[in-house]
Amino acid sequence: MLDIKFIRENPDAVKNACRVKGFDDVTDAILELDARVRALKTITQAKTAEKNKITREIPTATDKAPLIAASKKIGDEIAADMAELADKEAQLTDLLHRVPQIPADDAPIGTDDTENVELRRVGTPRTFDFTPRPQWELLDMNGWWAPEKIAQICGTRTYCLMGEAAELDLAIQTYVIQKLIQRGFRFVQCPSITKPQTIFDAGHFMGADPAVMNDDVFMLTGTDRCLAGTAEIVLNSLHAGDVLNEKDLPLMYAGFSPCFRKEAGAAGRDTRGLVRFHQFNKVEQYIFCTPDQMNDMHKMLLQNLCDIMEDLELPYRVIANCTGDMGFNKVRMNDVEAWVPSENTYRELGSCSSIGTFQARRTNTRYRATDGSMQFCATLNNTGIALPRALVPVIENHQNADGSVNIPKKLQALMGGRTKIGGKH
Repeated sequence: MLDIKFIRENPDAVKNACRVKGFDDVTDAILELDARVRALKTITQAKTAEKNKITREIPTATDKAPLIAASKKIGDEIAADMAELADKEAQLTDLLHRVPQIPADDAPIGTDDTENVELRRVGTPRTFDFTPRPQWELLDMNGWWAPEKIAQICGTRTYCLMGEAAELDLAIQTYVIQKLIQRGFRFVQCPSITKPQTIFDAGHFMGADPAVMNDDVFMLTGTDRCLAGTAEIVLNSLHAGDVLNEKDLPLMYAGFSPCFRKEAGAAGRDTRGLVRFHQFNKVEQYIFCTPDQMNDMHKMLLQNLCDIMEDLELPYRVIANCTGDMGFNKVRMNDVEAWVPSENTYRELGSCSSIGTFQARRTNTRYRATDGSMQFCATLNNTGIALPRALVPVIENHQNADGSVNIPKKLQALMGGRTKIGGKH
């Protein structure tokens, strides 16, 4: 959410943000409503002062009737003005929640992911001396999952890892959490059950009505709760209403949680393998900082994920997401994509996002600057690791001809010293 003062003073920048991000331009409507709201506040204040003046005169007046009538007339006018004010403020609030974040000046301009810009590639895709198997064949031949049985039990877009693949999944999660703790992040086991307002306050949905989330979020029928799609949701509100001290910033959190998403817009996509499910696990990096610290924090968060890709011995590339692909609440976004041999392409494993003060304005998360002023925090997030999606490039890139999978060196201690799993025993 943007500051109304910023919108008043920079309408062209707001209009441009709406255009390049592909959202309806409501700038003029906001300015019109804002002007009327401010006028109504001035009018009601003046009329209230006049009514109070008349009310004070009534007790000592010889003829009270005219004053009483005048007071009632002004009171009726104030009531009508207040009703209009409440209506206009509600309209204004809704429109303010429909204005996208202003993208960074150097963000690529584009309409969708086809116009994202590749920044760099790290590592060389492996040349196999055999035909590499896709992930689902490796999972099948090693008995690492039972997709048909789980679909019967739990429904579509669910999964169940078994045996060594489940161990590897847990080892990757543990390794990433330990790495982030070593780099100064505070580990948080986040609940997946939350309130709709908490999801709304993360700024992923437009408008002021949380009901807009119903198509994408699992609501828990008969309760006032729902399921969060990422630990970012809870971490974002961890300091809601708080006033932090500038000297304590940045605050860095590594949140882990099971994540739940309806995937309503993913019909027919990624129906095989370990890519897209209603439930998955994720480690999320999340930072509260000052706006001046944001660029450095973005670089650090992005580097953390890149280092994790290298620890997993995966070829990867870094993408600068264009304005049309970065989403509603972001200033800047970089995807990190790992090489998937069976698809002969790179697949997104994490997204690093700078949000600016967009989320903090919704949660009223502020800090007291060294000069004594109160400022809104900037927030950032990036994936630490998302599983089982990350297993896809790991098992495909490290597979052997017999269907076994080599364990990346950094994970071997967490796998009991084993160097490979699966294959013919």
